[in-house]
Amino acid sequence: MQLLLLPLLVAAVGLSRAATDDPFLSGAPANHSYNIDCGGAADFISVFGRRWMADQFFSAGGQAGMVAEPHRFPQPQERTLRFFPPSSAGKSNCYSLPLPPGRYYLRLFSVYDNYDSKLRTPSFDVSAAATLVLSFRSPWPEPASRYGAYSDLIFPSATSPTSDICFYSLSTDAPVVASIEVAPVHPLAYDGATTGADLILVNYGRLTCGNNLFGPGFTNDSDAFSRVWQSDIDFRNNDLNYDAITAGGRKIFGSNQPPNYFPTKLYTSAITTGGDASNEIEYLMPVDTRMSYMVWLHFAEIDAGIGSAGQRVFDVMLAGKNVTRIDIFKQVGGFTAFKWTYIVENLTSSTMSVKLVPVVGRPILCGLENYAMVPLETRTVPNQVAAMKALKDSLKIPARMGWNGDPCAPRTWDAWEGVTCLRKDKGLVITQLDLASQGLKGYITDEISHLTDLELELQFFDWKLTSGLRATFTCYIGSVIKPVYWRNSWHHSLLNNNQLDGQVPERLYSIGVHGGVIDLSGNKGLCGVPTLPACALFWEKGGLNRTGKIALGASLGFVLLVTLIVVYILCIRRGPYDYDFEFPQDLTSISAISAKRNRYQRAKSVMLAEMEAHGPDGYYTNGGAH
Repeated sequence: MQLLLLPLLVAAVGLSRAATDDPFLSGAPANHSYNIDCGGAADFISVFGRRWMADQFFSAGGQAGMVAEPHRFPQPQERTLRFFPPSSAGKSNCYSLPLPPGRYYLRLFSVYDNYDSKLRTPSFDVSAAATLVLSFRSPWPEPASRYGAYSDLIFPSATSPTSDICFYSLSTDAPVVASIEVAPVHPLAYDGATTGADLILVNYGRLTCGNNLFGPGFTNDSDAFSRVWQSDIDFRNNDLNYDAITAGGRKIFGSNQPPNYFPTKLYTSAITTGGDASNEIEYLMPVDTRMSYMVWLHFAEIDAGIGSAGQRVFDVMLAGKNVTRIDIFKQVGGFTAFKWTYIVENLTSSTMSVKLVPVVGRPILCGLENYAMVPLETRTVPNQVAAMKALKDSLKIPARMGWNGDPCAPRTWDAWEGVTCLRKDKGLVITQLDLASQGLKGYITDEISHLTDLELELQFFDWKLTSGLRATFTCYIGSVIKPVYWRNSWHHSLLNNNQLDGQVPERLYSIGVHGGVIDLSGNKGLCGVPTLPACALFWEKGGLNRTGKIALGASLGFVLLVTLIVVYILCIRRGPYDYDFEFPQDLTSISAISAKRNRYQRAKSVMLAEMEAHGPDGYYTNGGAH
């Protein structure tokens, strides 16, 4: 899926502190809002009173950069950026945000401004909630390339502790982002009872009619969701005549109310038709014909000359279809906010007409919003996501392999190199892993047992689990056998001449016992089956086994018991006249205690040395790489 890039070009206006109802001002600890300065080196407080955070704790990698002409960008977070070269950062890179379940407003600022001196804007995609939401294609429009573009949307957070905002490279292009802003949205906002669970609303135009751009972070006007409202001039049908009118300072009722909190300023201005009374109001909104759109129209009867129903009546036509007739005064009276919404489907043109046609008097409009309704993509089942992230850590997957975000979604991207997925009733599942010749060093975590849908083959380096199993890899083999062995009947397991260690699972060895072929030779660290050395009494998987843990616990318990007895005899069970007036003359007992202590310390040192040989992760290194 590709979505049209709609540059929401915004120039910073004014330097006043934003209103206190801006949810971004309360900061992440209070309401899980974040203002992230991508590529920034330190936190700072902006002139609008917002706390901006450097992105080092949110981003998976990439490199920091700076626009070519920073003097043209009035706000610090617009000057710095982060870019993700696919050669080193992989095809997928994400910002992980700790967000509790709910709906959130997301605003991105992307800018090129020839930061890399290549004079070529990049092509890349952006996803939220594992769903493709934005597509940037080269060449960008010149204003967007030079001055940057704001894009925003409303999305539901993930069920996991973090939600990912991911960037996907096309070809050799490096995705770029300058700032990320996130704030919670009322759960019922924008018809959230219907859209909250399975839809993302991507802004394709949020307009204030007859007014200049306004919104927190850009002017000192408030909006509870921190929405920015663009001037409508660029979207009008300029073949028609328009007049602007204002409320003249009169109070507006019914604005800034839950769940949408539409700002009062939106309803203090409007446009109406100019010239002939039969003229229409028309806006031409860019759309993607593959999507459905949620349109919101905002009205207020701010003409004091309209004092009764029937004096101003007009029809609303969307994409050429007459969808409703509106009489604002009849609905809410004068100087009162009135909003109306409609879903447009089955569009056939890349431009959607929003037209107000007069019936009685002249039509009037205060604001317009147009949101693409993007269905949430199916995600990878949660336990397999956790397993893959654990595998990423244990195998020390390099950044160039792009293991960030959801392993299988969006489906248009195979961003996780070596991972093949399939859609099933329970969600997306991992069916194949091919990590051959990646130079991996590490071990295979037990979490891989959750990948119960693996089919056909599982490759690590030259390791192939299908009719055979090969590896040139330092790892413990017990865990990796389980998920595939549960699903397949193996006849050949060739593990010879590798760097494997640990106890061989009886289930694996039974392949040879029951007529199959198994070769475990050339692995100095393997043990526990015929033809191989016996495993150390207390060791398994590079760490203490159950018997060892019991023995260690029993030994510690015995030492504790002896210590308590000695304390009881020497300190507690004393008669009223058992005094010690001088230093003991019998040094033999002291020497005996010292000798025992030294023997214990030597034994402890040997045990620690042996444990250290198994490496910090608990897996025996045998002097080799792990």
